[in-house]
Amino acid sequence: MLYLVGDLQGCSDALERLLALIGFSPSRDRLVVLGDLVNRGPGSLAVLRRLHGFGDAATCLLGNHDLHLLAVAKGARQRHRGDTFGDVLDDPQAQAHLEWLRARPLACTAGGWLCVHAGLVPQWSAADALALAAEVSAMLQGEGLGEFVHAMYGDSPARWDPALAGLARWRFVVNVLTRIRFCTADGVLDLKTKEGAGAAPAGFMPWFDVPARRSAGERVACGHWSTLGLVDRPDLLAIDTGCVWGGALTAVRVDGGRREIIQVPCAPQQQLGA
Repeated sequence: MLYLVGDLQGCSDALERLLALIGFSPSRDRLVVLGDLVNRGPGSLAVLRRLHGFGDAATCLLGNHDLHLLAVAKGARQRHRGDTFGDVLDDPQAQAHLEWLRARPLACTAGGWLCVHAGLVPQWSAADALALAAEVSAMLQGEGLGEFVHAMYGDSPARWDPALAGLARWRFVVNVLTRIRFCTADGVLDLKTKEGAGAAPAGFMPWFDVPARRSAGERVACGHWSTLGLVDRPDLLAIDTGCVWGGALTAVRVDGGRREIIQVPCAPQQQLGA
């Protein structure tokens, strides 16, 4: 059985209850976790250990919080007040966890779905997104990681240009795959607004509502946007349902022509600030 899983953000207890509910077996089943494995919840280390232990039975995408952990580990960023991945950095096996994390992809396909953490710009087809994700993944696993995480943060370039190269190109790809919510019809990004779909700034819209986007017709699954809530459309699964904020952890079974939504509520002790 194949399950797509929304943002975990260190909610290890919710993950364990989800695995128990679906009777997950790594010898039989497969998980695709749509990024943001760590941070904000109290169990980032436990989440990484659990997912790493599943081997090939779990495909875990990189989200913006996972990249933030890598940047902090490389000394490119300071810890934020709300960061809760100190257990990862302080663990005796920290380097092994970080090496595993940096080798996670930014996009994949599973069960006929293109899986990303955040979304796509209208100029990209599914094939474009996969190729660009692979390009950045190769860089993250090579000697360029340290230089890139020092240059990773920033909202420019604001629009895709195939001629982009080097750090600017990779920054744009990361911004789209791990941060996008709203853009214009011609693909200019708004990376400031974090509220739900109705909060789009003038001239902007949710990335998946852009008319004639090149990925239209593809089935896309994403997380990242907790204020959007669950979206279950024939061509779109948005399944960050805000577990770490007191919502639910969502999984969707997508194999064999079936589509089943499974949710477990956030444990009270794992609500942010509890």
